[in-house]
Amino acid sequence: MGSFLKRVQQGEPPKKPNSGEENDFSEIEDELDLDARVSGNAPKKPSSAPPPPPVEVKPETPQGSFTGSVQPTGVLDTPQRLDTGYVVPPKRRTTPNVKKLRKQLRSKLLAFPEEMDGWKRNDVEKQKIVTERLVEVLKKMSVTLSKTEFEELKEGLFNDLLGFGAIEPLVQDRTYSEIMVNGADVIFAEHKGKLRETEIVFDDEDHVLWTAQRIVRPLMRTLNRANPMVDARLPDGSRVHIVSQPSALCGTTITIRKFPDKRLTVEDLVKFGSFTEEVGKFFEACVVSRLNVVVSGGTGSGKTTLLNVLSSFIPEDERIITVEDSAELNLAQRHVVRLETAPPIPGTEDEGKLEIRDLVKGTLRMRPDRLVIGECRSGEALDMLQAMNTGHDGSLTTVHSNSPRDAIARLETLCMMAGMNLPVFVIRAQIASALNLIVQQSRLKDGSRKVVQVTEVQGMEGESVVLQDIFVYRTEGQKESGYSHEGGGSMQPTGFRPKFVEKFKQYGFNLPGRIFGAGQNKF
Repeated sequence: MGSFLKRVQQGEPPKKPNSGEENDFSEIEDELDLDARVSGNAPKKPSSAPPPPPVEVKPETPQGSFTGSVQPTGVLDTPQRLDTGYVVPPKRRTTPNVKKLRKQLRSKLLAFPEEMDGWKRNDVEKQKIVTERLVEVLKKMSVTLSKTEFEELKEGLFNDLLGFGAIEPLVQDRTYSEIMVNGADVIFAEHKGKLRETEIVFDDEDHVLWTAQRIVRPLMRTLNRANPMVDARLPDGSRVHIVSQPSALCGTTITIRKFPDKRLTVEDLVKFGSFTEEVGKFFEACVVSRLNVVVSGGTGSGKTTLLNVLSSFIPEDERIITVEDSAELNLAQRHVVRLETAPPIPGTEDEGKLEIRDLVKGTLRMRPDRLVIGECRSGEALDMLQAMNTGHDGSLTTVHSNSPRDAIARLETLCMMAGMNLPVFVIRAQIASALNLIVQQSRLKDGSRKVVQVTEVQGMEGESVVLQDIFVYRTEGQKESGYSHEGGGSMQPTGFRPKFVEKFKQYGFNLPGRIFGAGQNKF
């Protein structure tokens, strides 16, 4: 029996590598005869024999190789063509023997369910602990494993216990901005603005649920039959939404929205072509001058990213309070209070529960200079408008809608959800009085995300809210009105000067008329 297994049997810790050596666990792999039964009678390899060469798997996806530090394991099967003509890419599946062991050993290697929730996937010391336990359990179980199978099992357990299961390579690869798990066998990911099916799969539904529980458990949230839908976040701040069975008919669904490692600035968005430098200066003047701004857009259009950039213009000497369903905003200022909704205590219906509306009401007693609401989805819209109309100007929020005009209608609907039975005209007057600017964000056909409309809310005319476009995204040769859905265009001024320009001067901004298209033909 190898010296490592003797030390494990006697309860001794493994030898530490010399300074500068990598923790590649070569001692474990060389001394453990994984080609025979792992037992006390297993023959030891001759010390002079060189270790077998490592098996290198080069995973390929429709987008190319993974750039993260974790590579997918398993064996690729053959692609399939559906009746619709869609070609399902080859899937990288865990080999049957490893799949069975991976499922059995996940819980056996834990002293208690939450033990490794805070451990990191790339922590070599933690990997060493998992490997030691794995070797000991394999010895006791007397299983048959080849070296390749052992490596596959070890990496798979690293992902399950220290990472996020099968999707760990996608999570670690920063070139993927969104990950969508539609059950165990179908995983899509957005890569450079394009959504494609990946080669990654989970072993089964239990494997997906294991990963889902590892995501929600550190946040003290519960995913079960009584609570089958959960909003959560990863340690890096990525937003997660989980829906489990019976509501998810195709199996547990996990949707992850990742955010850039580096906090984006207005210069970054100008460089990406999201808007022009002149529009960036206009945004800065609007935020510093304490205008109330709503960022409108569809799902995945970049509203939160733009809200982060707009929030960066808030002066350092102001107290900022953010309210979110799942914390995503990452403000650079020092004086920031971050609030997040809380689910009810497990086993109770409403005890300990805090919704966005509760938090918005609470912020008004916290002396905020600026109120930033991640997204208005319900009756909190009315509370936000009340705050904007009672001295808390300079507030920012986002709303799901397809145009500035739709954003007004959406806010009306959300205010009605507050249950106050207010007439529509009263709500509309509140909106027209509270809001100054609507910024429309959109994802175009080429996958790029751009600001496509910047619209001033001018007030009421009769029973209608008057809107006036200040900037519109247009492409060369465009004939139809409104903004373009094609890439390759730019933000163009409409020639109209907003009414609140005079307020800019009070805060030290004297924007030239050319920014608004003075002297140019209006369209």
